[in-house]
Amino acid sequence: MDYRTVLTTCPYCGSGCGMYLPVLNGKLGEPIPAKTHPLSQGRLCIKGWSAHEHVASHDRLTKPLVKTGSGFKETTWDEALDLVVTRLLELRDRHGPDSLAFLVSAKCTNEENYLQQKLARAVFGTNNVDHCARL
Repeated sequence: MDYRTVLTTCPYCGSGCGMYLPVLNGKLGEPIPAKTHPLSQGRLCIKGWSAHEHVASHDRLTKPLVKTGSGFKETTWDEALDLVVTRLLELRDRHGPDSLAFLVSAKCTNEENYLQQKLARAVFGTNNVDHCARL
């Protein structure tokens, strides 16, 4: 039997509540609130308690897909990311940096959202960054 717990951050909002995810023989279990976490202090909201459920979903995509003329085909992460970067740079160069917009998410940590806006502004040269919590 292989059992371990992994300390992680809840993915549902920018608060960053701490939780442990138990892993038994490669299968993810229900979250355990981190009692010593300075923010959540051993508590989770209803969304945090169900944060693990999507991982085992049969509908979950596990590989990137690229749209073709006849549908979608599986590809590698490197190829998918190269395609995204290439297309974004082509659009920026053809139509200007303000033709691009970046949407960030409350399901990301504050640090991930910060990095996304830095990518938009420093790499692609646009200030068009929005967040779903603003709506």
